[in-house]
Amino acid sequence: MEQMDKIVNNSHLTFKNVLLETGFEYDGEEVVKTKTALFCIETEDGKITAVTPNDPHINAIDAKGWLMLPAFKDMHAHLDKMLYGLPWQAVSSKRKTVKDQIAYEQKMIPEWLKTSVERAEKLIGFLQSNGTHYIRSHFNIDPTSGFDSLKHLETALKNKEKTAGAELVAFPQHGIFYTDTAPLLKEVVKMDIDFIGGVDPYSIDGSIEKPMDLITQLAIDHNKGIDIHLHEVGETGVKTIGYLIDKTKENPGLRGKTFVSHAFALGHLPPLETERMAARLAEAGVGIVTSVPFGNTIMPIPLLRKHGVEVLVGNDNIQDHWSTFGPGHMLQKAKLIAALYGYSSEWALSRTLAFATRYVLPLDDKGNQQWPKAGHDANLVFLEASCSAEAVARVSPVRSLVHKGNIVF
Repeated sequence: MEQMDKIVNNSHLTFKNVLLETGFEYDGEEVVKTKTALFCIETEDGKITAVTPNDPHINAIDAKGWLMLPAFKDMHAHLDKMLYGLPWQAVSSKRKTVKDQIAYEQKMIPEWLKTSVERAEKLIGFLQSNGTHYIRSHFNIDPTSGFDSLKHLETALKNKEKTAGAELVAFPQHGIFYTDTAPLLKEVVKMDIDFIGGVDPYSIDGSIEKPMDLITQLAIDHNKGIDIHLHEVGETGVKTIGYLIDKTKENPGLRGKTFVSHAFALGHLPPLETERMAARLAEAGVGIVTSVPFGNTIMPIPLLRKHGVEVLVGNDNIQDHWSTFGPGHMLQKAKLIAALYGYSSEWALSRTLAFATRYVLPLDDKGNQQWPKAGHDANLVFLEASCSAEAVARVSPVRSLVHKGNIVF
């Protein structure tokens, strides 16, 4: 946008010719179009302070009629150990199990750490270029990494603090007891992090109860959230989810702060059992974080949402030794959801945007304008699109990003 590079550090910004959604147009009961109009937007000290009728003649940043939406949130990433920024490397077929990957990481992490600050910053920049301003990032905590993955990631985030936000998950990728990680986990939880993680407790550590008891107790004692990786399908996957649900119900302070990433077991249950698990997750306030897999595993996202389960979405792998297919683009993830579950109508596509923004939407389900309003955080993305439905369906080009009132580009 014109003038953006000149006023990026200003605490007060005014935008003109901003396209906003204002309501739905109906044919009978069917939404057939999203209404829009041009507005002026003012921000100050990281907040939206005014939304007023458009005045194209004022001295302001010209948004050129681009659609303004809430900036995107990637709720599952590994900024500390992506291969992004290194020469291209596809996934090796020699590493078939999680334990194979652990052995590979133990060999490679010392080398990766040498450039991890620079590469984390590059990866954040790539996510920002696609409209993401906020990231939940896991970081390895294990005997090979020690605290270095965290320290390097903190340095990268400090260098990006004006233009990107993050929350951090201590992730014992190599198991808690499979490798001697429990002492490190007990120390890292005292640091400035947000969540305690875990991975496949039965297949890696040989027990559901022992690692899960430690994770939940640390979270309770230090007022952290929980976000575990669970790739296991079948009985052990279901039992692990059930065990975490029970722990959360026993400790109400964990409600709304406890998540299962991947949770592939939910994609392999009979319909009635899936319904039951979705109801239990909702009752306990346990959320699911997914990268939206497809193929052998299709997650029951519509059913989870029907029951009120918070479903967060992230890219997970962008370019790493686990997978190379993460697009690094939350709109592409939203489009994938729409395609997988048949959300093709104007109304359904507009609702699917919620998976990219963590449920901040310009219009409510009935078409009432609810964003942006004075007092909302000035986290904004501008796209070359006519409405959010088109943005999702076509993965419309991102033209500008604003984080807490700071213009990123």
